[in-house]
Amino acid sequence: MRVSLLKSKIHCAYVTEANLHYMGSITIDEALMEAADLLPYEHVHVVNNNNGERIETYVIRGERGSGVICLNGAAARKFQVGDEVIIMSFGEFSAEEATQFKPTVVFPDRENRLAGA
Repeated sequence: MRVSLLKSKIHCAYVTEANLHYMGSITIDEALMEAADLLPYEHVHVVNNNNGERIETYVIRGERGSGVICLNGAAARKFQVGDEVIIMSFGEFSAEEATQFKPTVVFPDRENRLAGA
């Protein structure tokens, strides 16, 4: 049996851009991606804490140190600059792996930067 568990989470980041005319995805600061163990093109769920919207999309790498969290394409209609979001990815694990696995969770500040970064 395989189980799906939370693999990575960026908890309470803030939307810096919403680009309706870009073709899909979420752009995330490369430093945040690395800290959260997210890969380019990885499937993610994005939750908007301001209005309850939830979407699924994929990650594209943003400029390192920029703090960028940009919802692209149709998602730009559901997220506005300043909205607080949670970004999550999930992984498939065997039952045995699942008992030992711990997700990577990062808590950026209001500028989407990590402490000490």
